[in-house]
Amino acid sequence: MRWKITPKGPGVREVSPRLALVVSGLLLIVAAGAPAQEKSSVDLRRTLYAVNQAASNRGSISVYDIDAEHRLIKTIPTGAGVKDIKGVVANAVTGKLYVAYLDGARTGRIFCVNINNDTILWDRRISPGVDRLAINPDGRLLYVPTWEHTPADFINVVDADTGEVVRRVYFSNHSHDTQYPLSGPIYQETKADDGSGDYLYLIDPRSYVVSRVGPYSGILGPYAVDGASNYVVTNVEHLWGMQVADLKTGTITTATFPTHPPGDPGLLHGIGWTPDESEVWQSGNARDVYVWDMHAPMTPVFKKILTLRTREGSHWLTFTIDGDFGYIAPEKNSDDETEVFTVRTHVSAGVIASSEDMLEIDFANGKIAQVGDQFGIGRRPKTQITTPSR
Repeated sequence: MRWKITPKGPGVREVSPRLALVVSGLLLIVAAGAPAQEKSSVDLRRTLYAVNQAASNRGSISVYDIDAEHRLIKTIPTGAGVKDIKGVVANAVTGKLYVAYLDGARTGRIFCVNINNDTILWDRRISPGVDRLAINPDGRLLYVPTWEHTPADFINVVDADTGEVVRRVYFSNHSHDTQYPLSGPIYQETKADDGSGDYLYLIDPRSYVVSRVGPYSGILGPYAVDGASNYVVTNVEHLWGMQVADLKTGTITTATFPTHPPGDPGLLHGIGWTPDESEVWQSGNARDVYVWDMHAPMTPVFKKILTLRTREGSHWLTFTIDGDFGYIAPEKNSDDETEVFTVRTHVSAGVIASSEDMLEIDFANGKIAQVGDQFGIGRRPKTQITTPSR
């Protein structure tokens, strides 16, 4: 289904305020330069770009129409010899998408796709490895961890136009997920077992000065930052629950599930804010997804459990930009399908092909208007955020 911004009338679906704001400039251009009969309409399409992880088509990219019940529009064959997908980012300014992966020899690589014509622009080896990466807002630099299974004590900063490494940022070994949320800075966690993995690292994108928050109660796993970089929610080894840090004060609080499967959880994996930041969803090695009420971020309230259709646990989760749909991915490189939830009702809305490396890309009259994020980052406007009294 295509969305249109038109004068009020029957049969027209409203566009979200966020997407309408993104294309407002385009509307003015259309109104100024188009013939009278064309002035009132701008076609908007929300699409989901999902890197397939099932064995039969691993590394190709399926594109879904979000507003047409996730109908498959096309599949982009990348031609890459992908053994293990490590992450995906895209940028609306440059119109490029990047996939980090390990090839058959377990060599870390990144390939770059021109979103406008589905062509592969380059495919480069990144030494000594790659993991879940981030991109800066102007689309010129990639921040690439060196993989949780390598001892390298840095991340690579990569020229997004060429794939050349232009800088290293040193802090701790076994770097894992890198995140550049709406308000920055760059965030980084590691799987180091020497004590340095118990901290979340913050990297200034201008000076590359590194600071840290912690220690947490153990080695950090995946995490998600809110829209104003006030709070971060984090999975931590051996914890049935999560820890929440106030990034302004460094205070860390722990929230635990009231009920959970027996035994040690190891490391829960999927975690993300709903874009309005009212909830955090969390998943791991069971079929359950735990939902937290986050209206008071430092005192999360357990809300409910969602049960997945999958026969396995889940490895990742993320949301559409407007937060109407959530995507719960199965275990890494599984053939099981990725489940789609309607966020408002917490009800399963169907499935797409197996993928955990996905993000939304929206088009206005065929031009890229905005892109989402693989991480479940918060998206509340800064002006709406209030810091709770302490």
